[in-house]
Amino acid sequence: MFAAYIDRLGSPDVISHGELARPRPGHTDVLVDVEVTTVNHVDTFVRSGAWRTPIEFPFVIGRDLVGTVAGTGAGATSFTPGDRVWSLSMGYAGRQGSAAESVVVPAERLYHLPTEADGPAAVALAHPAATAHLALFTHGRARPGETVVVVGAAGNVGGAAVVLAAHAGARVIAVASGRDAEYCASLGANTHLDASSPDLHERLAKECPAGVDLYIDAAGRNEADRALGTLARRGRLVLLAGMADGARLPVGSLYLRDRSVIGFAISQATVDELAEAARNVGGLVAAGRLAPRRLEHLPLAEAARAHRRLESGEGRGKRFVLHTGSHSAGT
Repeated sequence: MFAAYIDRLGSPDVISHGELARPRPGHTDVLVDVEVTTVNHVDTFVRSGAWRTPIEFPFVIGRDLVGTVAGTGAGATSFTPGDRVWSLSMGYAGRQGSAAESVVVPAERLYHLPTEADGPAAVALAHPAATAHLALFTHGRARPGETVVVVGAAGNVGGAAVVLAAHAGARVIAVASGRDAEYCASLGANTHLDASSPDLHERLAKECPAGVDLYIDAAGRNEADRALGTLARRGRLVLLAGMADGARLPVGSLYLRDRSVIGFAISQATVDELAEAARNVGGLVAAGRLAPRRLEHLPLAEAARAHRRLESGEGRGKRFVLHTGSHSAGT
């Protein structure tokens, strides 16, 4: 089978493209013929070694996939050959990745994809929208009627968070570039604030005199000290991007007003949490309520180029979709 894989950690130049043996499913595994996969920032972290996780070489890269069941182990009774499926947690923790014509997926990490869902859209949204779901509901405990602030609202994760929060009945304040105001409104945001405004948090406090219930930073700004000042009693600040430290936390404010600061990475999510996220995201994709802002279609053989472009900053508001098929695709 054709695959994109590495034999060692390093730059995008270590990615090879060629034939590998087709894998065989174990007792509780499912063999999936892959239609499309994509490239996430975390894929570049795994490939480079920036994030250490068990890898067996040759290692197929990639995390997300949409495809069709080709075969099952005897214990994978929830799936039948021909089923349309997707997954969003391959390519780390000892599991081979998704950038191949065929992939073996543990049944607990594979989900039925509604027939109405567009494959490229679903695979493009798998990682960012599942991250947004976890931020909002698993960690952020968002409830209808609450005020939710999304920083980085025009990005892949932030845009999905706006849609998911609005669909759940929250009042959504989108923080993004001024040029993205109309786009944020189209996602369901009630209010837009310019992320470049020097008095952003002061404006946010005026917009929400009773305080913010849930503040999600999908942009990696991580201005925790300033963000916490906008929170309501029992407000939650969720951090899910960026590695920079340095913010000072007002411990007294956290203590006296029951406020919380929560950080998480999707790679730590449990299989049950991921399955719940997939159900929510898959349903919204199938209903046409959730869609990627912009896709670029590439052949699987251009996986290395996609990694380079993502690392150079080309991923804002855009997703690269890699097609296995004939190893070629248009843009």
